[in-house]
Amino acid sequence: MDGKRQKKGRVGQKVFTILCLIVLIYSGYELASIFIGYYKNRQVLAEVQQLYYNEHSAEIEEIKEGEIRSQFNKLLQINPDMIGWITIDDTMVNYPILQADTNEYYLYRNYKKEDSRAGSIFMDYRNDITAHDRNTIIYGHSMKDGSMFNQLKKFLDKDFFESHQTIYFDTLYGAYDAKVFAVYHTTTDFDYIQTEFDSDEEYAALLQKMMDESVHWTDVELQADDQILTLSTCDYLLDPDKGRFVVQAKLVPRNG
Repeated sequence: MDGKRQKKGRVGQKVFTILCLIVLIYSGYELASIFIGYYKNRQVLAEVQQLYYNEHSAEIEEIKEGEIRSQFNKLLQINPDMIGWITIDDTMVNYPILQADTNEYYLYRNYKKEDSRAGSIFMDYRNDITAHDRNTIIYGHSMKDGSMFNQLKKFLDKDFFESHQTIYFDTLYGAYDAKVFAVYHTTTDFDYIQTEFDSDEEYAALLQKMMDESVHWTDVELQADDQILTLSTCDYLLDPDKGRFVVQAKLVPRNG
């Protein structure tokens, strides 16, 4: 009986060891896939950044109404869904902005429409860059390697917030310095991505709510006829499913 028990014990240990090896190999494969995905995403973004800045003139460009700005010409040849570019100093945020007919299309596709865990930075399908919407919403994942919209959370630091008051928002037809006025954790229960308003009073009330939510005070003044930029990414502080992190800024037209 003791021999049988020992034999069964050895078999059990072998099975356990094999199972552990399988788990280890699978985990290694998953980790490798994630890191390879991060690497490929950075390579793809480096390519599009080079294209964009090679076409971008350092000189002041006269923007004619209805005319596509020169730095977007080559990008549009690659993907006509390109509608803009967003940059935040001292962060990794330096990306093209895409827009599709739904907010799901670019969640897991890059600007070449290839499958990508990081997805793209994309504009809400309800927005129209030619319509001067009151609330223009831009979405992006919060990737663990710091890419996409992960580094928006730098704005939680008061010193960073105070020294980085401007977000650079460029569209096919215009250029804006977006002045940051609100930074906060929230959930989807708060309709900070509202785009349609029945009155100036309704919009003004939402602006006030956004400022009240902010973790920092700002002297940026907002009126009912102002346009704002809303940057939104997932966040797990308040809720694992509905949690969001938001940075909002007032759009001010820029020449060039």
